[in-house]
Amino acid sequence: MAKEVKWGVISTANIGIQKVLPAMQLGELTNITAIASRNLEKAKETAEKLGIPRYYGSYEELLEDDEIDAIYNPLPNHLHVPWTIKCMEAGKHVLCEKPIALTTGEVRKLIEVRDKTGVKAGEAFMVRTHPQWLRILEMIKKGEIGELRAIQGFFSYFNRDPKNIRNILEVGGGSIWDIGCYPVTTSRFVFGEEPRRVISVIERDPEMKIDRLASVIMDFPSGQATFTSSTQLVRYQKMIFFGTERRIEIEIPFNAPPDRPCRIYIDDDIQGLEQAKVMEIPTCDQYTIQGEEFSKAVLGEGDVPVPLEDALKNTAVLSAIFRSAESNSWETPEI
Repeated sequence: MAKEVKWGVISTANIGIQKVLPAMQLGELTNITAIASRNLEKAKETAEKLGIPRYYGSYEELLEDDEIDAIYNPLPNHLHVPWTIKCMEAGKHVLCEKPIALTTGEVRKLIEVRDKTGVKAGEAFMVRTHPQWLRILEMIKKGEIGELRAIQGFFSYFNRDPKNIRNILEVGGGSIWDIGCYPVTTSRFVFGEEPRRVISVIERDPEMKIDRLASVIMDFPSGQATFTSSTQLVRYQKMIFFGTERRIEIEIPFNAPPDRPCRIYIDDDIQGLEQAKVMEIPTCDQYTIQGEEFSKAVLGEGDVPVPLEDALKNTAVLSAIFRSAESNSWETPEI
């Protein structure tokens, strides 16, 4: 088997052009071979800008390219499922941006198609393979903060542009689907458990109707995780893990910088971060790592980092969060 994976990209979305694709191109196993857009000139322009050898004026043409092994799908949220299915049915492995689906039923359909076609498919939660998160998981498993009992998270930015897809309700816009999904997946990852129930309060934008401010409690067997997400607050992000002996705080948990080390703070008293032990994680690009790990899975040298089974559980929690806001009561995630 070839020691690299030839990737195609459907869409010239900004997240791909600005962050993900340049990082993936740095990988040893990840060869970005082709890109497609519904606009041929846009595809050509992007391909020339990024040095991608081939470009297509439709997604269908890309899927007909027999040399392409895997597809990166950064389309808008409501297009993730239909195009991931088309990719898999074309015999392509698929790494799809989060949220991979907007209902658990959609994820179950993806699992059905994946199993039928025999390809690999995963959700692009790049944080799950970043060394800072792997280090935190290791520390907690070793009991370095005592027993993990509570997690607190916050993730926000300000965007009121009604034309931005993050602010369009019908295509899966809003804070929970866009950024609230990160505290959910990382809390599940670090606890190593699924929440038994969740409760939430959601405030919606009066014009756009998307959830612009959400606060959530997740009740896990081993403790509790709380977080707030917002698309209309000052830009900020934080995750803190409280054990019976120490706490861990991640300086930049989600948009980890690719050009400098990441920092983790470990503290065992009330003096604050200035007295905390600082652990530096060497400079790396989480999108490069994500691409390499998925390529390894395609080559049969590892597992899909965030498989569809995990996506199903995460989607179940996110769906329960929305139900709780409507029912004003605890809701149980339903797979």
